[in-house]
Amino acid sequence: MPVWLSEQEYATLRAACAQMMPSDQGAPGAEEAGVAEYIDIFLGAFTFDPPRIWAGGPTSGRKGGAAGFATFHRLTALDELAWRTRLEGSQGLPEREFNGPVVGLQQRYRDGLAALGADFAGVDGSEQRRRLRADEAFLDLLWEHCCEGMYGPPEYGGNRDGIGWSYIGYEGDVQPRGYSDAEVSQP
Repeated sequence: MPVWLSEQEYATLRAACAQMMPSDQGAPGAEEAGVAEYIDIFLGAFTFDPPRIWAGGPTSGRKGGAAGFATFHRLTALDELAWRTRLEGSQGLPEREFNGPVVGLQQRYRDGLAALGADFAGVDGSEQRRRLRADEAFLDLLWEHCCEGMYGPPEYGGNRDGIGWSYIGYEGDVQPRGYSDAEVSQP
């Protein structure tokens, strides 16, 4: 169940993410890592209280310590203004347009997914890739967020069960344990 996107938009996003980071010969892709879920949660960060912008800390609990990443920090008024402007755009509000109008990420995704077509999830892979390449700006945005969703901390909704980290041999955050001298000096 999507957080911010419609069911149709979410299906399109899942198919687009799968094209960007496909599963291949045992390698996990966007689908296994929950990349579309990460993007949807990010776009809908303000549907949560507190907003899902900054995970707590100082430790995740994966290697000892408290699972502080499981709770999110409250934002200051200035942080909220900045993040709402980034996500929602300026919407003609003077406090958000001090540097001019801003098209937010939510609108950029709405427009980019709509341009891919309502039938995007059902067309073959070569047609999906052709449509994705038609809008280079959206392709760049999607790629950036696919990488975040594949390899970022799982608390943000992607990298399900640390699958992206496991595949590249990264054990994830290791605080408070840290690294031994031997681990740091390995080539």
